Amino acid sequence: MAFGHVRAPYRTGVPENMDVPRKSAARNRLIRRIVTGVILVAVVTITSIGLSRLKPAAPSVESGILWTDTVKRGPMLRNVRGLGTLVPEEILFITAINQGRVERKLALPGDRVRPDSVLLELSNPELELAAVEAEYQVKAAEAKLLDLKVQLESQHLQQKAELARLHSEYKQANLKADRDVQLSKEGLIPDIDLKLSRTTAEELGNRYELEQQKLTIHDDAVRAQLEVQRAEIERLRALHKLKMEHVQNLRVRAGAEGVLQELDLEFGQQVAPGAILAKVVQPTRLKAELKIPETQAKDVLIGQKAQIDTRNGIIAGSVSRIDPAVREGTVLVDVKLEGPLPTGARPDLSVDGTIELERLDDVLFVNRPAFGQQDSQVRLFRVSPDGKEAGAVQVRLGRSSVNTIEILEGLQIGDKVILSDMSNWDAYDRVRLN
Repeated sequence: MAFGHVRAPYRTGVPENMDVPRKSAARNRLIRRIVTGVILVAVVTITSIGLSRLKPAAPSVESGILWTDTVKRGPMLRNVRGLGTLVPEEILFITAINQGRVERKLALPGDRVRPDSVLLELSNPELELAAVEAEYQVKAAEAKLLDLKVQLESQHLQQKAELARLHSEYKQANLKADRDVQLSKEGLIPDIDLKLSRTTAEELGNRYELEQQKLTIHDDAVRAQLEVQRAEIERLRALHKLKMEHVQNLRVRAGAEGVLQELDLEFGQQVAPGAILAKVVQPTRLKAELKIPETQAKDVLIGQKAQIDTRNGIIAGSVSRIDPAVREGTVLVDVKLEGPLPTGARPDLSVDGTIELERLDDVLFVNRPAFGQQDSQVRLFRVSPDGKEAGAVQVRLGRSSVNTIEILEGLQIGDKVILSDMSNWDAYDRVRLN
């Protein structure tokens, strides 16, 4: 009997305990990867935190284009400035008295005129006709006065003749009465005839006295009628004179010595009564009208000194009037000129005026920055001592002037600050200066 052959197991030559090292190596690699990832995350986190805490890099600014100034202490003159024009102190407005049509222009703006200089000639046929009618009315009234004088004189002569006749009859009656008295004494006439003659004499005497009174009254009536007619003549003469003045006013005169400033009418143009025809000014009597910003006008007072720059010379003056109203953000201030006018000064000339508000004896001040109003807080860049960079500081401003402004907080004497517009670098606290 044959015994079966038992096959020996196949052997590869690797020990059976080799799986353990393989599992350990994989675990180690996993651990190393986890540690490495944690380290990387930690490094990234730390780096991010560090970078977030870093300040942004200071930008560079060309120092040659910057406007700077150094803070100073001492006296500061406060003033305000405004643009304006020269205007006449007095303007004569020449208006139309009556309606008319422009026929001729005898002067132009800029001409020197005298009170009797004719500027315009107007026409109005109705006024001319009315003047002629008024003249004939005067002549008719004068002729009526002459006729009235003749009539009244005739009546006066009739009254005098009647008075003379009665006077004669009265004398005759008296003589007859005296004769009858003598005859009656001698018994030559009866008493009745004496009484009749006496009665006749008395009657004529009474009539004579009445006629004398009538003549006196008539004389008074004559004078009254003549005065009435003379008054009517004077009224018509005044009316005629007024009509003639209206006609004469069609020749428009300057009325004063000066310079014709405006005359804008055209030939054939109709003008209404009261319409402004022209303006006459005196070029040697001018004042300045300045437009001062309303934020600065609150400190302007009457009497403050001022200087007016005409671009051809500077004239001293003083504030004479302040307009109570605000127009387009400005207040109109009148400055009376106290010095001689320079050559070329004329109405409507553009000028630049400066008004002195006050003098501050001992204050900290600097030139006015590009942005920064009186009594406000601004952000300025202060230049470092080495001049290589500038850092932002908060500065509180006080009273201001045209070119300077008071420093209340934030800067010291000798600090150099940038006054230019730095709004493009508002996001940075410092800048490098090249």
